[in-house]
Amino acid sequence: MAIKVGDRVPTGTFTVMTAEGPKPKTTDELFKGKKVVLFAVPGAFTPTCSNNHLPGFVKNADAIKAKGIDTIAVTGVNDVFVMNAWKKASGGDAIEFLADGSAAWAKAVGITADLTERGLGVRSGRYAMVVDDGVVKTLNVEDAPGKAEVSGADNLLKSL
Repeated sequence: MAIKVGDRVPTGTFTVMTAEGPKPKTTDELFKGKKVVLFAVPGAFTPTCSNNHLPGFVKNADAIKAKGIDTIAVTGVNDVFVMNAWKKASGGDAIEFLADGSAAWAKAVGITADLTERGLGVRSGRYAMVVDDGVVKTLNVEDAPGKAEVSGADNLLKSL
């Protein structure tokens, strides 16, 4: 069953790139006592993700944070090295890039996209959520992986 507004986020661990190399980052570290915008993409460097979804959050990062958001993060079913390369290529320094290499987080929140027919396996579905101290306050889920409208930064900014 998919996560919904009012639910507490599941416990989990992402992988992030640090100056010392890949390190785990728990959901407690990410969400506890913070207001977080988390958006999810099916895959780094894919056309909709790179051309439509991520750029809106990069462009609107200051405006989003000005609304009381402590952290803006993106997760995708990619390894930490790919997510780090995507961060560097996109100029996304204001955003935390969270690798969900085995789709464990995507499965835990119940928002997945089976893209096996396209050679991509099980990926995250596309969404954006606002999480306040571990509780989902806003959840915008796309109905197809090739869209980034409902879950886009402009739409999310209107709800803050």
